[in-house]
Amino acid sequence: MAASLWRNRGLITALIKREVIGRYRGSVMGIAWSFFNPLLMLVIYTFVFSVVFKARWGVGGEESKADFAIILFVGLIVHGLFAECVNRAPALILSNVNYVKKVIFPLEILPWVAFGSALFHAAISVGVLLLAQLILSHPIPWTVILFPFVLFPLILIAMGFAWFLAAFGVFVRDVGQVTGMFTTVLLFLSPVFYPLSALPVKYQGWLQLNPLASIIEEGRKVLVFGQLPDIGQWGVMTATGMLTAWAGFAWFQKTRKGFADVL
Repeated sequence: MAASLWRNRGLITALIKREVIGRYRGSVMGIAWSFFNPLLMLVIYTFVFSVVFKARWGVGGEESKADFAIILFVGLIVHGLFAECVNRAPALILSNVNYVKKVIFPLEILPWVAFGSALFHAAISVGVLLLAQLILSHPIPWTVILFPFVLFPLILIAMGFAWFLAAFGVFVRDVGQVTGMFTTVLLFLSPVFYPLSALPVKYQGWLQLNPLASIIEEGRKVLVFGQLPDIGQWGVMTATGMLTAWAGFAWFQKTRKGFADVL
């Protein structure tokens, strides 16, 4: 798995660049939309939850509408990164049939390309978040540099799901419909719109089985609250991510021989 990534790193980078540019080709504002989309989303969520529903996070002290929006946006970034990878995965092989016929093309890199594109947009969203913190006079903690460290387990988990679903989607076309429902349900079963501590204790344990839960909570620690991540929790999530990535990659490599027959 790691050898394939390193061996094809140049091709992966080129395909990611082509996909990101291609997404905005023909539009007037071009790639600038990658900045304005998360900015608009941040404004809308701020208005809906802070003004309409008058929601508060409960961090103590004088909590402003901006504080709630910033905390909420971190959860949306993490969930959005995972959701885009999972939702696109079932169609990765189906939409690149021409690559299947080429014996020398490394099909296993297609999930990396999808993830790289999603990661680019997530990075832009983080930039919007930090810019909003500066404009709103919200201090940016030094711990923001640890956010890639916090995201590492999510990368492994997302890639494991992507490899599995990319292969499974070739044989079962309905899986693409299921993933959309799955990520929507996951949005509300993750601490995106509420802190984990807001739930009754008997439900907190169940919610922590969701891999996004701890990553979102740890992401808020380093991006907003200036706290160090829990190394023990990170270790558990990384081990889980490695197992998930290995299983997904193994499944992909085992089933790829049948792709040409089905397509």
